[in-house]
Amino acid sequence: MEKDVVISIKGIQKYEGAEQDVIELVTAGRLSRDGGQYTLSYQESELTGLEGTLTTIQVEGEQVTLMRMGQFNSQMVFQEGRRHLSMYNTPYGAMAIGVNTRHLLAQVDDQGGDIEIDYAIEIDHALAGRSIFRINIKRAETGLESLKQ
Repeated sequence: MEKDVVISIKGIQKYEGAEQDVIELVTAGRLSRDGGQYTLSYQESELTGLEGTLTTIQVEGEQVTLMRMGQFNSQMVFQEGRRHLSMYNTPYGAMAIGVNTRHLLAQVDDQGGDIEIDYAIEIDHALAGRSIFRINIKRAETGLESLKQ
């Protein structure tokens, strides 16, 4: 199963001593299912500062994995109540970051769904910030399907 979808993303990032940063984005993407795993993929835009990067989100049971391939390559694993070490590659070199997932909700099926992740980022074992992402996935409607409704 593979379909075109519309993805709505709201990201809130909070860093110590700085005003929170909010990004909202609506973009086209693809949703596919392989057994019990769902994969969501989309191209980043200039708005996110990651233009030319392919973002892939895999949802499998109680685990969500976010992978970015492009100028900045990274992989982050989210499991509620668990800390995962991830590598974040930049043009200036790679660094290890800790991802401590405080809350994870992933309800995805063949029609779309919702993903919500609240996590803390640690650099060198020190809290660097907190992020909350809310992702809504809806099936993209073609002209004929919207006429039927």
